[in-house]
Amino acid sequence: MILWEEGKFRLDDPISKYIPEFKNPQVLNTFRYADTTFSTRPSSREITIRHLLTHTSGLGYGVIDGDERMKMIYHKAGVVDLFTTEKVTIEESVKRLAKLPLHHEPGTKYTYSEGLDVLGYLVEIISGKPFDVFLKERIFDPLGMNDTRFYINEAQAPRLVTVHTRKDNKWASYPVTFYDPAYPKSGAKTFFSGGAGLSSTTEDYAKFLQMYLNGGIYNGKRILSPHTIHTMMQNQVGDLWNGDRYHGIGFGVVTDRGVATGGMGSKGTFDWGGYFNTQYFADPETGIIGLIFKQTSGAGNGDETGWKFRQMVFTLVE
Repeated sequence: MILWEEGKFRLDDPISKYIPEFKNPQVLNTFRYADTTFSTRPSSREITIRHLLTHTSGLGYGVIDGDERMKMIYHKAGVVDLFTTEKVTIEESVKRLAKLPLHHEPGTKYTYSEGLDVLGYLVEIISGKPFDVFLKERIFDPLGMNDTRFYINEAQAPRLVTVHTRKDNKWASYPVTFYDPAYPKSGAKTFFSGGAGLSSTTEDYAKFLQMYLNGGIYNGKRILSPHTIHTMMQNQVGDLWNGDRYHGIGFGVVTDRGVATGGMGSKGTFDWGGYFNTQYFADPETGIIGLIFKQTSGAGNGDETGWKFRQMVFTLVE
């Protein structure tokens, strides 16, 4: 949105205007499990930047996709999901992604996707800088987020918390699967994802959230305008999302129904989370910021700390 403020693009621009490989998108029609071949039909719409920002583009998310067909298609195409220690760039992965079929017509459904990776590459194209450099120069350094990077240095490495998972009712180190959980300090360190991969601390991320609560400024450094933040906090997907929250740009935002549900904060509280069970929220009405970074992986472990933490925090406010 920094580049949006500079007039570099409009939210409803087709992404193909900047990344031609996305021109004339195709929607998945038929799929053959035996050999992963598939047929497609032309989409009646182009993917826009707004679609990518709100997970309504129709793109999928490979290995964590809810559709087994998409998992197989993405794997075969060599699209990088989330993290990697391999020598690959976001440009290479996004251009592979651009050749693949969509789940559905852009703008018609919400499907969590690698759309943010596409936007990471868009930032590189528009700014003329590697994505990690842009983030460092325009966000992390001005906010003093010195522990927030895709890849950490030797001094920071001992402070990286080991990813754990629940096994036989005990906590154990998470093994290497389709990724190495030690990727922030090992491997090629060339993949700068738009939607995953940053390492940070609760202190650093609190600064980032406080900047939003302050109307786009922190410690005297202006990152975004109040107008931009107001735009980001509006409902961007209509009724495509659940009623407790709507999807803004970059965040889920609590609605009146969410207030009635309880434990979510005031109307307008914005939130999101990360792959290793990191969760945050910020309430503009009370000024409360909550962060819980757990560094765990693996579904079905019965972890209820996220909702309990949030609910209990807000009940302490007088």
